[in-house]
Amino acid sequence: MNVPSSLAGKTILITGGTGSFGRKFTEVVVSDHDPKALRIYSRDDLKQLQMRQQFPDDRLRFLIGDVRDKERLHRAMYGVDVVVHAAALKQVPAAEYNPFEAVKTNIMGSANVIDAALDCEVEQVMFLSSDKAVHPANLYGATKLVAEKLFTQANSYAGGRKTRFSSVRYGNVVGSRGSVISHILEHRANGVIQLTDERMSRFWISLDQGVRFVIDSLDRMSGGEVFVPKIPSMRLVDMAKTLAPDARWEIIGVRPGEKLEEELITQEEAPATLEFEEYYIVQPQLSFWNTAQVKGGTPVPSDFQYRSDTNTWWLSPENLKDVVAELQS
Repeated sequence: MNVPSSLAGKTILITGGTGSFGRKFTEVVVSDHDPKALRIYSRDDLKQLQMRQQFPDDRLRFLIGDVRDKERLHRAMYGVDVVVHAAALKQVPAAEYNPFEAVKTNIMGSANVIDAALDCEVEQVMFLSSDKAVHPANLYGATKLVAEKLFTQANSYAGGRKTRFSSVRYGNVVGSRGSVISHILEHRANGVIQLTDERMSRFWISLDQGVRFVIDSLDRMSGGEVFVPKIPSMRLVDMAKTLAPDARWEIIGVRPGEKLEEELITQEEAPATLEFEEYYIVQPQLSFWNTAQVKGGTPVPSDFQYRSDTNTWWLSPENLKDVVAELQS
């Protein structure tokens, strides 16, 4: 059912559009937000074919391209109103082993998206960041941190142009490809689940929640903000107990680049952070930013941190089962 939306009648482009987020974003946008066109930009022609079959909608445009290719991005963004930048190399071990490739895609690719959006005078550009960008312990997180900084500072490069850039930062996505939940579901039939450390905790958000938070943040953005949703935590061992109660688990130790807990907002960011009922906004510490342009919100305490191990909201076993059941339906 269509609802009033700021995306109605807009031409939207999503990079990495054939990934888990891109598929759910496409589903939500075409069903609920009545866009003029949605351009799916990715380098995987097979997944584009599968999406074309899954979403037989004349408003969809499938564009083969890589964010490393600035000229292709320029052509793809011509006439676009909104860009959601989801393309990235996301697997931590792969980024550690192939660091130059991660830099080319996650950092240089993000810079290319910014340049193309400025040149094509796109109105809004939203970057999908990660909790791993906060005090990064691995190369993937470091590339996300750099890209997030690029998107914030890009507002200074806009000058008199109408283009504005913001970021969304959230935790692990329930059911995304390569997630720990996928690992547990795939291996529980074997009776053995490998876990890194019993103390390890993570923030969790569903694909649908992530997509809708991005869309809501597009409605709220002025340019430069980092939007952080309030989401629950859960320990990995509790996930294994819930989803594979009859399996035994093997503790294999923390892998290189992993942390026992994740952070979404640091104490250093607390002075610039406002709390709302369902989310936080980390305001940019830059000269162009006017704090008065954010309506509402309460400043957080100066020693505030948003961490998965000290979070006050924990995902219950029942909630987890409901989310997984919905994914499998």
